[in-house]
Amino acid sequence: MIAVGTTEAPIVRAGPLVRAGTWWRGHSVSEDAGAVAFDRIVRRLGLSMGIGGMIMGLVDLPEIIAQSRHAPDWWAPVAATLVFGGFPVLAAVSIRLRPKAIRAVAGFIAVGYLAGLATLPFALQTHTVDAASMWVYRMLPLGMLTAALAWPVLLSAGYLLVGSVAVAASNVYLVEDLTAMSAVSAFARAFGLSTLLLWCVASALSATARVDRESARASRQAASSAAASARDHERSRFAALIHDAVLSTLLDASRGNEQSAVLRRQAERTLEQLDEIRVAAREPDVLDARAAVIFLRSAVHEINPGIRFATRTWPGFDDLRMPVHAATTLASALGEAVRNSLRHAAIPGRTVHRTVTCTISAGSIRLVFTDDGAGFDVRRVPSDRLGISVSILGRMRQLAGGAGFVESQPGEGTTVTLVWGGDGSH
Repeated sequence: MIAVGTTEAPIVRAGPLVRAGTWWRGHSVSEDAGAVAFDRIVRRLGLSMGIGGMIMGLVDLPEIIAQSRHAPDWWAPVAATLVFGGFPVLAAVSIRLRPKAIRAVAGFIAVGYLAGLATLPFALQTHTVDAASMWVYRMLPLGMLTAALAWPVLLSAGYLLVGSVAVAASNVYLVEDLTAMSAVSAFARAFGLSTLLLWCVASALSATARVDRESARASRQAASSAAASARDHERSRFAALIHDAVLSTLLDASRGNEQSAVLRRQAERTLEQLDEIRVAAREPDVLDARAAVIFLRSAVHEINPGIRFATRTWPGFDDLRMPVHAATTLASALGEAVRNSLRHAAIPGRTVHRTVTCTISAGSIRLVFTDDGAGFDVRRVPSDRLGISVSILGRMRQLAGGAGFVESQPGEGTTVTLVWGGDGSH
């Protein structure tokens, strides 16, 4: 729950506002733009498990009906719903919702399987089923898959152990002869396959998370070194020009042994080269949409990695070209907003939620930092509070195309909006 400043709250501005009419039609949202590979594998695994669970339910339907003849009428519908009912939901949410929602649904399915397994002692008498095994016994791998998708490895391993013991005990109690060998064999069969599936899912999730971390690290390094590389390049060009043209022209002029027309042409050419460098210096290295998001998100997470950073994009967002100095200014102002919130927004006895939403279009970027903390009256902020007036609004005022806004009221949280619109024509 995040409270945004109310419409009655006063607004402090630091520059022209980027065109507001285009900010409300974003077409896609990602919880973390840097977790591309992880999000993709979670979606694919969720969709595959959802479809696989539905297929298994349909395939096992005749056996479910046959084994339910020895049980009360309520058992088969309840057990089948608990075991298979969540898989259509998992397939559906894997298409549209965020990975957090997908994993939550997978967790409910894993718990539902254990709940369905727990109904067996209440519905069936010992050795009343004429079959090699109970259909619930063979569904442990499905429960294990969803548990591995939903939870950390240690918790999933605990689920594996509990589930294997439970299905082995149920199968021996209802179907097999009660001997030590049959119990060990039933446990080994259930545990072996489910362990393999747990290892596969955990390895896939770990590998994709590692890919995302390395990709984000490489992008941050590229973004932070872009400005330094550009400065070094221009410094080298300028030094070469000073040596080859400027000093040469001055030396020839001091000797007085060249025709004035020759010196004039040489001097004109030198001035042209200097002007080329001056114009080129106005075109610094730029960041594309992905690099800009990673750069800004890292600025927030270096201060507090627990702050959620969401990204919205519109058609044409790939056309964004953001100079490094503009990204640095935005990151500095955003970082100051985060630090101010961490210092002043705390409420005793309650957790304060903080979120950054980054919206990107073809030529503009908008950052909205919100918290639902203590808030303050912006009209009573002392002039010497440099965190707002200088570090946030002052920075944005000096950035071409930039704008900054602060909304807050006591008890209503705070919203800081930072926008950048390219050359300032927006």
